[in-house]
Amino acid sequence: MDLNKVILYPLMGEKATFLRAGNKLTFVVDKKATKKEIKEAIGKVYNVKAVHVTTMITTEGLKKAHITLASAHNAEEIASQFGVV
Repeated sequence: MDLNKVILYPLMGEKATFLRAGNKLTFVVDKKATKKEIKEAIGKVYNVKAVHVTTMITTEGLKKAHITLASAHNAEEIASQFGVV
């Protein structure tokens, strides 16, 4: 899968904001993307290292990914790059 098409858009809801305090980012991703592809795409697009990815399918049929960043990176700073904060 093309890594530029894995990440669709960031989420800005209350839970996503709460998770950023734990150095996690939340995105809606392509439904066919694997956890490995999501890790690689985050690294390529945002120049960060992801240490853990958790995915889920929402009731609306979207695939949501919670991505834990390495301690060398700050989720709040990354989120400000795409205008969430």
